[in-house]
Amino acid sequence: MTGRLFGLGVGPGDPELLTLKALRLLRAADVVAYPAPEEGASFARSIVARWLDRAQREIAIRVPMRLGPVPAGAYDAGAAALAAELERGNDVALLCQGDPLLYGSFIELFARLAGRCEVEIVPGVSSPSAGAAAARLPLVSRDESLLVLPATLAEAEFRRRLAAADTVVVVKLGRHLAKIRRVLDRLGLLDRASYVERASLPDERVLPLAAVEGDAAPYFSLAIVRPQRTESTHS
Repeated sequence: MTGRLFGLGVGPGDPELLTLKALRLLRAADVVAYPAPEEGASFARSIVARWLDRAQREIAIRVPMRLGPVPAGAYDAGAAALAAELERGNDVALLCQGDPLLYGSFIELFARLAGRCEVEIVPGVSSPSAGAAAARLPLVSRDESLLVLPATLAEAEFRRRLAAADTVVVVKLGRHLAKIRRVLDRLGLLDRASYVERASLPDERVLPLAAVEGDAAPYFSLAIVRPQRTESTHS
């Protein structure tokens, strides 16, 4: 393949958080690709929409948004579409919300294309960083440790891992909100947890996790747990 693949982290949602390097490569790419639900628009594309050129070819990689792992076939098809463009000598900018290598769909596509073409990865502002900034909560300092945990873990496993860090960022809350809240409450940590929803977007919400109503959270939400309470400003 003579084309180059650029994995571009586009950040959590605010277009102004896109890096200058990602913007430069985005504008120069022959093809722009991005993950999208089976029906509807791509959130990653919406972040950079103002900078897209009509002359650029676009590829929507349709990924089922349902419970459980994404079928390998979805990534196989996406990788095949990208490979076809790369073989034609076209440079492809593959968008990834947040950072490409932090729970990003880019990881699956990279695994299928690495070694077959030249790849450059541009990091983006991750959801833990954006969430901490929204909540005005330091993630770690000095000798502290940071742990990122998916809420999808089984309750016992989540509880076991929780004890291993000074700060824990819980991602993929979604339908697991009630479980996470229950575990933290039993450990006496619920009042030390902050909830951030849609960080960096106009409808961003930041509040104590204990104050969140319902048993489920939007996809773009996370919790930050500080066993040693750090003051934050909730809005």
